[in-house]
Amino acid sequence: MPPTEVPRRRTLQDVADAVDLSINTVSRALRDLPGVGEATRARIKSEAERIGYVPNANARSLVLGSRRTIGVILTDLANPFFNDLVTEIEERAIQAGYTLLLLLSDEDPERERVAVDTALRSGVDGIIGVPVQGRSNPWTAVTKAGIPLVLVAREVPGLDVDFFSSDNQEGRRMTTRALLERGARDIVLVEEDLQITTVAHRVDGFRNALEEHGIPFDSRRTALVPSRRTARGSSLWRGEDAYRVGVDLLESGRVPDAFLVGNDYFALGLYAVLRERGVRIPEDILIIGWGDYPFSRYMDPPLSTVRLPVIDVARHATARLLALLDDTAAPGSSAEYLSPELMLRASTNN
Repeated sequence: MPPTEVPRRRTLQDVADAVDLSINTVSRALRDLPGVGEATRARIKSEAERIGYVPNANARSLVLGSRRTIGVILTDLANPFFNDLVTEIEERAIQAGYTLLLLLSDEDPERERVAVDTALRSGVDGIIGVPVQGRSNPWTAVTKAGIPLVLVAREVPGLDVDFFSSDNQEGRRMTTRALLERGARDIVLVEEDLQITTVAHRVDGFRNALEEHGIPFDSRRTALVPSRRTARGSSLWRGEDAYRVGVDLLESGRVPDAFLVGNDYFALGLYAVLRERGVRIPEDILIIGWGDYPFSRYMDPPLSTVRLPVIDVARHATARLLALLDDTAAPGSSAEYLSPELMLRASTNN
């Protein structure tokens, strides 16, 4: 079996070799300078696109070597997970002699495409990315251009790159079991209304744990909080969003045994509505959050929640990308899911 070829950035020389012309001619054609016939110019541009060549805006500064830059493309920084993620990636990158180019997509597929294109044209050596998971997929341009790529938190189906994430499915299964062990049967999962794999995996873990205990899963067991991620400039989550969901549920006459929430901010809103309606935590209802944000242990009562392995995810992803950049690892398509930790506190009678 032949050895796996390590991807590399396509160069002007690659284009020149493909069309059997000089680098000078290829460069002039790609920059739309005079002196190149239209048919030749079209052939050069077509071949450059076919092999994945991306013009490097910093090419002149690369004459003496690489700028040693890692691109990090995130959906947002309001999410504490991604904030901690990029902080740890930067620390690891600096230790290895790299700087970061940080770009944000704001959950917008078009901004994601621009971010990927900007990273490529800026001459980054490699990219760590969190996909929007929209209809478009700009990430294939990265692998096509021969730039090492590692994805985090969300996958892109069919893209053969390494992937690292917290194990959202197991984390939600773990929290559901904890509630079932404490006698809860009418459990409502409160999640953000966003079509991403992290939410889908948590719903799957919830469903699996219920079915393991012979409890059927139906639409009454989930409540969706409208997503704010497409509204630029707004905070990612607000307790008031989950507050309104709680009001609607309680006004229907239903008081469940327990809530599982998609982030600890949602728990803030549920705490407020339950307190207003005289529903006691944990005597009347149990609650488990997600994220273990700094305020969670100071809530009244302190919130049981899930601590995500964000530092380990960042370390694994950065180590993998650095190994690809150093040619000490071959490109792969492995997926690694790191275990979260259940933090039990007074909101579940602990």
